[in-house]
Amino acid sequence: MSQAIALQDRIEPVSFELFGHDFDAFTRRLGDSYARWGFAVISDHGLPQDRIDAALEQMKAFFALPEDVKRKYKLPVAGQRGYTPFGIETAKGATHHDLKEFWHVGRELPAGHAFRDHMPDNVWPDAELPEFREKVQWLYDALDAMGLKVLEAISVYLGLDRHFFDDKVDVGNSILRLLHYPPVPQDGPHIRAGAHEDINVITLLLGAEEAGLEVKDHDGRWIAINPPPGALVCNIGDMLQRLVNHRLPSTTHRVVNPAPERRGFPRYSTPFFLHFNSDYLIETLPGTIDADHPNRYPEPITADGYLQERLAEIKLK
Repeated sequence: MSQAIALQDRIEPVSFELFGHDFDAFTRRLGDSYARWGFAVISDHGLPQDRIDAALEQMKAFFALPEDVKRKYKLPVAGQRGYTPFGIETAKGATHHDLKEFWHVGRELPAGHAFRDHMPDNVWPDAELPEFREKVQWLYDALDAMGLKVLEAISVYLGLDRHFFDDKVDVGNSILRLLHYPPVPQDGPHIRAGAHEDINVITLLLGAEEAGLEVKDHDGRWIAINPPPGALVCNIGDMLQRLVNHRLPSTTHRVVNPAPERRGFPRYSTPFFLHFNSDYLIETLPGTIDADHPNRYPEPITADGYLQERLAEIKLK
């Protein structure tokens, strides 16, 4: 059982209502949270709860299917589409696999698009769950749109044009992950998600109300994130950290096993991993380099090149 300190008294949720009527305040509060923690909590995001719930019900229905049925949707595409069974993903440098299974939905591309060689079509369990595609695709699109708005605030916080990121993520290899952490019947060496940093630009997470998500503070303490019901937890990923020379940190985080009284309950969440366009060259922004902050990454790398390196490290390739 984790002894993490509660973060709820230290990080203030930022109301998305500010985006429309006081964008400067929204930008300042969100950016300050990222600069301090690498994480922010966004309340009042406006995504309809009934539509979120409908997508969650489809997710739960899929994971309740027999194992042999679920495995029909396991594809050899580096884990980036369809089903990934329990016991595969392993945090970078970890010995023990995570206690989770998940489903990936990626961006749909038109015929003939240059990125289709590494961004394949989605698969859908239409035979078993005929409403799955419609309800889950809505969630993908909603979180993709919300991510663009978050990036507007990050851009301004960094002194960039408000729409700096728009054409750098519009066909990004972004992934919606439907996550199922089964009940944990007893103590052991495995935890629900080992300590890691996210690969991508930013992550938007629904479903963090169930205890378990923790971030590692500067002094090495683990801090529990306990957002208000329905809030979005949004964090900086390694690609953005690299681009901005660590001015915004990609913070180590994990999902620990539940307390004994919650061991019989599963945990569900829906992180959306927003990615740069595959051919975007991640090259340190000049405005983030100075005498006190030398360039940590003098060798640029494309977003897809970076992604492929990292997928291999976590055993998804």
